[in-house]
Amino acid sequence: MRRTRTVLLSLAGLLAAVVPAGTATSVPTAPQGCAASPGPAQGQARQVLDIAEQARREFDLNSVILSVASGDKDVLTTALGESMTGVPARPSMHFRTGSVGIAYMATVLLQLVEQGRVGLDDPVSRWLPDLPHGSEITLRMLGASTSGLHDYVTDPKFLAALEAAPFREWTANDVNAYATSQPLLYKPGTNWSYSHANFQLLGAALEKISGMPLQRLLTERVFGPLGLNHTSNQYTPDIPAPVLHAFTSERGKYEESTFWNPSWTTARGAVLTGDICDLTRSARGLGTGALLSAQSFKTQLDPGTVGLGHATADCPATVCLTNTPATHFGFGVLVINGWILTNPSFSGYAAIQAYLPAEQISLAVSTTKGPKSPEGNQAEKIAERIAAALTPAHPLKAN
Repeated sequence: MRRTRTVLLSLAGLLAAVVPAGTATSVPTAPQGCAASPGPAQGQARQVLDIAEQARREFDLNSVILSVASGDKDVLTTALGESMTGVPARPSMHFRTGSVGIAYMATVLLQLVEQGRVGLDDPVSRWLPDLPHGSEITLRMLGASTSGLHDYVTDPKFLAALEAAPFREWTANDVNAYATSQPLLYKPGTNWSYSHANFQLLGAALEKISGMPLQRLLTERVFGPLGLNHTSNQYTPDIPAPVLHAFTSERGKYEESTFWNPSWTTARGAVLTGDICDLTRSARGLGTGALLSAQSFKTQLDPGTVGLGHATADCPATVCLTNTPATHFGFGVLVINGWILTNPSFSGYAAIQAYLPAEQISLAVSTTKGPKSPEGNQAEKIAERIAAALTPAHPLKAN
């Protein structure tokens, strides 16, 4: 049994780069729906299309949907393959966007800090008094993933329960119990390790701080300002039509996983779906700091994580990963060689959104698996190849 995480963070999946803060540019007006670029593809568009077509064959993918933009100009938006047998994939189809919600929650927290409603270094116990070690863990540590909390997604008992019942509804208490029942991996703030529990707790804290449901916070502070008209939270496993269907072999047989319950993935109110055009716009909005002050954007790119990450007796090097200036986790985002990104993955769905300020390139890729697809996030692989072709000086891959 292999469970694909909502956020994939390997050494090659961490982030980096010194990106000038305060370089926010305007986000273009949202289009009416997400449509394929008019053909035929030429120049850079042809390069991107060739990469996508070759990767779909190589990785046995059911579908590849992608959108690449240079500044405000569309380079290529297209969909290859099928959603289901006989149903072509289309750019307007909705899919799970998972860990993108983590970046949105981190952004909202920074906005609340700007407004003086909270401090990044306030203890979490102020809003979540029952959290073990809550007086030692700060809001900054949740957003930067330096709390020391175990990642419940790596817990064998949790994975066994998830595999046995993929349609089960999980509460925050259900999943956080796996993380908080174990000793901290390290003293909070002294090391780095990814934990889904950090963002379950961050979502709960945001609701207490604001006095507002998380879904409403994200809608008013992120979706609306960025024009993400086709991005929404789901309180059930439903996905708004038109739906991109997913399939996986995680449980040992190839089966449909479209409506497996994603309630375990992140905070209730931030379990998101969207389309590829919204994902590209999101990449640009987050990557330019459009929703933040220059100082907050600088914090988002490095909240103190650079230099952290080292193996200990309780935390192996595969968990406590090294954060370097070139490759590190920021505040809810990854940074790799100047690219600012997130890389959601969930049970047959895989995606990436990325923005390169140095070249004003936005890209988003979504993939679904075929019966012989390899493990891992193949959308990342495609994005890496696109970046190598369009921005060779800025590889979208950890060194």
